[in-house]
Amino acid sequence: MYNILITDDEQIAIDSLKFIISKNFDSNVKLFTAQSGTDALQIINQEEIDIVFMDINMPGLTGLDTVSCINKLKPDTVIIIISAFDRFQYAQEAMNLGVYKYITKPVNRNVIIQTVRESMNIVDNKRGQIFDEVALQRKMDMFSPMIENDFMYSVIFSNEVNTDLSSYLEYFNIENPVWSFFTLEVPRVTKNNQHDTYMNLRTVLNEQHRFLVSSFVINRIAVFFPIPTELSDPEIFKTEVRRIYQILCNKIGTGIRMGVSGIENDKNKIIAAYNDSLQTLSKVPHDGGIAFSGEEMPSVAGVAGECDSTVCTAELQKKLYSRLKIGDSAGARSLFDQYFKSLEKSCQNQTKLKSSLIEFLINAKNITLEVVPSYSNSKFEDLFSYFAAEDNPGSLKDFVNQLITDLVSAISNVKSQKENPTIEKVCRYIDENLDKDLSLEVLANVADVSTFYLSKLFKEEKSENIINFVTNKRLDRARQLLSETKYSIKEITAFTGYNDQNYFSRLFKNKFGLSPSEFRNN
Repeated sequence: MYNILITDDEQIAIDSLKFIISKNFDSNVKLFTAQSGTDALQIINQEEIDIVFMDINMPGLTGLDTVSCINKLKPDTVIIIISAFDRFQYAQEAMNLGVYKYITKPVNRNVIIQTVRESMNIVDNKRGQIFDEVALQRKMDMFSPMIENDFMYSVIFSNEVNTDLSSYLEYFNIENPVWSFFTLEVPRVTKNNQHDTYMNLRTVLNEQHRFLVSSFVINRIAVFFPIPTELSDPEIFKTEVRRIYQILCNKIGTGIRMGVSGIENDKNKIIAAYNDSLQTLSKVPHDGGIAFSGEEMPSVAGVAGECDSTVCTAELQKKLYSRLKIGDSAGARSLFDQYFKSLEKSCQNQTKLKSSLIEFLINAKNITLEVVPSYSNSKFEDLFSYFAAEDNPGSLKDFVNQLITDLVSAISNVKSQKENPTIEKVCRYIDENLDKDLSLEVLANVADVSTFYLSKLFKEEKSENIINFVTNKRLDRARQLLSETKYSIKEITAFTGYNDQNYFSRLFKNKFGLSPSEFRNN
């Protein structure tokens, strides 16, 4: 259906156009008429007019003045001028105003019919363009939260510390050089209000800056913040985050807990930054507050001889992680009993207890994966659905205890073996690749652990640092080649991973007391 407005101060002219249009387009059009520019503008304001036929010479507001107003009110309207004047200056002025066609009176029936058809095509094209834009926006509104959640799911649940997430950032057109992660714990979230709270929180955040926001996991939300350049200074950043936290408390509710990671610029550290925000959250008192990575929360004074329940719980958690790392099953079980009791005292409700236990298990699993990269347990896949369905504290405690036992057992088995599988894998790679780059970074990538952890573990297992171990392996291979083959010293230098023959010769003499050539001659 097309809404057409005919504007002319002569009724006979209006009737003539109505007759032609109605006879040829009756079922497709709805006609409106006006005898002045003022009346025409009133109709334009009240109705969605698609096409306007406008006379120039009218009392009061002229046709061209009226066209100028229509362009400001409804710029997509198709306007056709009909005038008894065929002067060039009128036609030129009309065209300058964006008029589609200038027709002179008396009107020709075929010209009117053809003009209406052409105008309808223009309207159809504009409607199609608007429809496509609206449809695209609706799709974006529908899928963007889903892709945000997929990005966050990859961050929260990935077992790979260096998972490449750059494709998500490209999709969201995020090019900010620095960024940070927040983990928010929102009180009073239930199944009934979870979606509304999520939508409100997402809206409030994105009214301030661009954020990627996960859906709720129990009562927690992860937030990725691409930091604008003007906020990249750490102190300015903290001031802005505190302001945002205050807005959240005002609009969402008091008692929100917020852990903020450090400012990062390496896309490979996205998952590490999330874990950083999660660990920082554990410093925040259970009645709400904000903590930044690397900053200590002020301690809360308690009754003489007693510690604050939050501090006690945090200390027990650290000790429990320590027992886990060394595979101490009995120590871990004993500490968990104390930890669980402390959690029950410090958590104000069941939701906070569940959230704290989930946080603990995720951190415990990450610790285990550092020692046993191949570790897996199907119960971790259903972790959140289990906690969402189970409310009995005794059942929750038993469930977590079972997982702790499994985690400790996995680490204990590795440590009880003759050689740690991680170290065994690294040593095998060294033996097979003595002619290649064997830097600590390369070997850490081979083992799929951090350079710090590999260096520490290697020293514990082999009682020497990894660089010395590689050097000794290379020199032993060189001695073998000098004794058993006729390769030149230059070739042996390359076979053992050295580029400088003089440097290789110095290392060889330091170890064996003879230069390579002297060793071969003897």
